[in-house]
Amino acid sequence: MRKLTMSELGRKSVSQFKESKKIPLIIILDNVRSAHNVGSVFRTADSFSAEAVYLCGITAQPPQREILKTALGASDTVQWKYFQNTIDAIVDLKAKDFKIISIEQTTESTMLNEFIPSPNEKYAIVFGNEVSGVDEAVVKASDFAIEIPQSGTKHSLNISVCAGIVVWDFFNKMKLI
Repeated sequence: MRKLTMSELGRKSVSQFKESKKIPLIIILDNVRSAHNVGSVFRTADSFSAEAVYLCGITAQPPQREILKTALGASDTVQWKYFQNTIDAIVDLKAKDFKIISIEQTTESTMLNEFIPSPNEKYAIVFGNEVSGVDEAVVKASDFAIEIPQSGTKHSLNISVCAGIVVWDFFNKMKLI
């Protein structure tokens, strides 16, 4: 066994990525404080061919230095849009027939491992602030909520870790449908 070289990885160019098929998934960041987390989400969106990232409220926007540091160029490949208010992003996406999913612990959450995306639907998943999570008004405006099952003493994950788990799960399930 040996580590693959960069040329053996077969990475797409920026133009190839922009023209490639995407999974019908938009990531919404609801008032995410850390620009490093934002950059990590861009990288995850690129890795799993998400359609776009919507940045809302206080969420930093490219070309902010910390975003560029963690995104490693993904903020140039992944389409993104800024909204002053997360509800405005949701209204925009609902008008385009997206199902809105808050990634949050709620009284009616579906566990991620039990969620099966429909092949005929487009989804937007909302990740919230590092301290307060997804805003309550955003949760109420969502079509449903998904929760990552956890069994430790902590009941939350860093937003970049959470996004990696959820987006990979969507990618995996949508590719199998």
